[in-house]
Amino acid sequence: MTVRFGVLGAGRIGKVHAKAVSGNADAKLVAVADAFADAATALAQQYGAEVRSISQIEAANDIDAVVICTPTDTHADLIERFSRAGKAIFCEKPVDLDAGRVEACLKVVEDTNAKLMVGFNRRFDPHFMAVKQAIDDGKIGKVEMVTITSRDPGAPPVDYIARSGGIFRDMTIHDFDMARFLLGEEVVSVSAHAAVLVDPAIGEAGDFDSATVILETASGRQAAITNSRRATYGYDQRIEVHGSEGVVSAENQRPVSIEIANGQGYTRPPLHDFFMTRYTEAYANEIASFIAAIEQGAAISPTGADGLLALKLADAALESVKTGKRVAV
Repeated sequence: MTVRFGVLGAGRIGKVHAKAVSGNADAKLVAVADAFADAATALAQQYGAEVRSISQIEAANDIDAVVICTPTDTHADLIERFSRAGKAIFCEKPVDLDAGRVEACLKVVEDTNAKLMVGFNRRFDPHFMAVKQAIDDGKIGKVEMVTITSRDPGAPPVDYIARSGGIFRDMTIHDFDMARFLLGEEVVSVSAHAAVLVDPAIGEAGDFDSATVILETASGRQAAITNSRRATYGYDQRIEVHGSEGVVSAENQRPVSIEIANGQGYTRPPLHDFFMTRYTEAYANEIASFIAAIEQGAAISPTGADGLLALKLADAALESVKTGKRVAV
């Protein structure tokens, strides 16, 4: 079976997913939709697809699934439309910035028995998957503490910051999902601290650029997350999981993994400087997982519920910063 796709949104992330779909032997990119005709045409021509409107893709008999890469405030409406149209849906995170709106959307997904996968791509990074496998194989005993470091090379434009939903809903949300993925238990409380250390304009836009979050489960397991919108040395992505019998970690990745030693000391190449190059394999793997679930009729993961839970953790973190208190989830 070849799963036939429509991609909604021909921007940066739309290009990533169009490449992943077109590179999968079990998939075909049929159509691309975008509010900007030139962007849609360029992406469609690159992969031999057609340019269609969202309504045309919604009604099409030759499209089985859609990838939603449009602005966040359109996600929930589009999920509902394509759920009712009988299409399988892959949607970039978040479903919406409001938890109540997400819950209403997921009710439509449930009522229509639609397949929905939310794009938490880091679950599909080979290095992070290996960490999870080591945990599942019992190589470090019972999980006790998770440490996640996630720092961007530089902050996005302030006009993006203003509409992003804030650092917790936009950036840390990936780490909230990863923490749940690795802890093996649900989070019951959140403590967060945040500041503006990188760019005063981010604070003027009502957001933060530096944050630390502690998550706790009912049994006492903990996850510590540190975020920054600035890392002068590259895209900093590290994970460590400490267990009762050992520890497993995933180090930063580089485009080339070599080390040079000479009279000046030991040197290594710089880190990746962009999420699209650091997580290339992850994006391909998550689309492959989505396709396999459609073909085999298997359960999809991460689900809309995973997206909702990560958003609720983001909301709790923001409340913790504002109140200076630990927040129960």
